[in-house]
Amino acid sequence: MQGKRILLVIGGGIAAYKSLLLIRLLRAAGAAVTPVLTRAGAEFVTPLSVSALAGEKVYTDLFDLTDEAEMGHIQLSRVADLIVVAPATADLLAKMAQGRADDLASTLLLATDTAVLAAPAMNVRMWSHAATQRNLAQLRLDGVQFVGPDEGEMACGEFGPGRLAEPEAIFAAISRLLDAGPLTGRHILVTSGPTHEPIDPVRYIANRSSGAQGTAIAAALRDLGAAVTFVTGPALVPAPEGVRVVRVETAREMLAAVEAALPADAAVMAAAVADWRVANASGSKMKKDGTGKAPALEFSENPDILASISKGDTRPALVVGFAAETDQVEAHAAAKRLRKGCDWIVANDVSPSTGIMGGAENAVVLISDAGSEAWPRMSKDAVARRLAERIAAALSS
Repeated sequence: MQGKRILLVIGGGIAAYKSLLLIRLLRAAGAAVTPVLTRAGAEFVTPLSVSALAGEKVYTDLFDLTDEAEMGHIQLSRVADLIVVAPATADLLAKMAQGRADDLASTLLLATDTAVLAAPAMNVRMWSHAATQRNLAQLRLDGVQFVGPDEGEMACGEFGPGRLAEPEAIFAAISRLLDAGPLTGRHILVTSGPTHEPIDPVRYIANRSSGAQGTAIAAALRDLGAAVTFVTGPALVPAPEGVRVVRVETAREMLAAVEAALPADAAVMAAAVADWRVANASGSKMKKDGTGKAPALEFSENPDILASISKGDTRPALVVGFAAETDQVEAHAAAKRLRKGCDWIVANDVSPSTGIMGGAENAVVLISDAGSEAWPRMSKDAVARRLAERIAAALSS
């Protein structure tokens, strides 16, 4: 990061104090930081404290004649290697999505042709509001990259997604963007984890997937510069930092989240989706009645997410499916690839004796039009890196 220049836009909100820690991290790594403090941001951190840490003048006013004479706002918006908005409030995101320019920060963001990284921070209800989600979708289409938000307790006392990502996570995202990888500018969708199909409010149908392989793939694609949308069922492993996380429970919720995440350059469908759901799930807990008679469960087939994406109107250029098999692995996986209409299938043997389902290692076969390619057993992180590199090569060819 030595010699890089960051234009840091600090929005209003209690999380603005974290921007001071971010400035220290950037300066320690050798980057120069030009701070832009919004009027609301100045209610939480002072221009003096920001300037002292950045070692540079703080820009605040669009109509400051001295600032305009020294460096006009158009030039200011274009001299940076990266523009970072942290915290990116709901209001700032709305201005960015709508192309408004009624203050210095929004004018800079509209006038720039430099890459933009936004770190959202807001109340959980503001984050989940339909208007904010529409703005986020538009900004992603416009090429804005995101880090966070995190989930947790907020200053207002509520709990949920909306906390500003920690300064270390924002710093890591900045590092990845400045070290442009082969997938920079690409949007890739990754699904991961199991789905839970309810039987009643306390019981469900699931499988043994931990979500480790899908999580590793999302991280590997992120590290190559991709903007990753990570749609995950209730996995055992935590979602990676620096990706957009969409949490779901059921197969139908996963399909809806996947469709909402499109368009994408590639889709990696690593989730272990339940094939069936309980059609007559109970709204209250089922209880034994002493007769020894088990309840009669009726099953319906879940939507085929992989086939829907592979054959849909907004099909990504590359669709990668997964096949977890217990016998005739290559034959079943090859047939699945043709049946579903995807480009590649990553097949593995999940028989109990392999220890792969829920384990730390994987042994896969990559099946495509070119045939089958068996990879040696390796860590799931290594499988993810190898697959991410193949995806990058395929998208660039």
